[in-house]
Amino acid sequence: MPPPASTSKNAPTASAAATTAGWSHTPTTGVLLWLAISLPLVAWDTAYMLLRPHSMPGGALHWPLWVPYKLYGEVDHMYGFKQWHLRNGFAAAQSVMNAVETLLYLGYLWVWHRQGREVVPGRKKAVSGRAGAVAVVLGFSAAVMTVSKTVLYWLNEYFSDFDNIGHNMLLDLVFLWIIPNGAWLVFPSMLMIYDMGAEIVDGLSRASPQTVKMD
Repeated sequence: MPPPASTSKNAPTASAAATTAGWSHTPTTGVLLWLAISLPLVAWDTAYMLLRPHSMPGGALHWPLWVPYKLYGEVDHMYGFKQWHLRNGFAAAQSVMNAVETLLYLGYLWVWHRQGREVVPGRKKAVSGRAGAVAVVLGFSAAVMTVSKTVLYWLNEYFSDFDNIGHNMLLDLVFLWIIPNGAWLVFPSMLMIYDMGAEIVDGLSRASPQTVKMD
């Protein structure tokens, strides 16, 4: 996507900026904070799933890194011994996709960090041109993956008659499953998909000639 020559009043103001050189992209503080929290948690979760049964209770790698998963495996049986013994590969397959998603996020951060420049002294870097476009596409794609995988996980429970979480008391379910998992629906949608999607649409619309309907 070639960088448009100018910005419009409808361009997103949170992460897109206009400079004398044209369009540029700067990740918001919210995006950087979310990635700083979520990426280590996703890596921790992915490693647990892919290292089973060694990372599970009684395994050589369980203590101390994955001790909290003893409780979580009782809350969500997809993480516990029930589905492991049934050789259910859904969660492990999703964890492989977590790794791909994480690489996309790291690619986004790497392009921004390496190619970005300070537009205003003391402010966050802005990345422009083709590198800026690549960064936005990487971030947007990763966020769509995050939300899609989370929705799929929830739908799997729904269409399995809540086989893995239906045994929980409502309060436990809300605080130990719905809220933690819901964060991966809310924050990527609010912080990245909406904002970066608007940047992509705005850039494409300004880079493309308007068509005139002929009667």
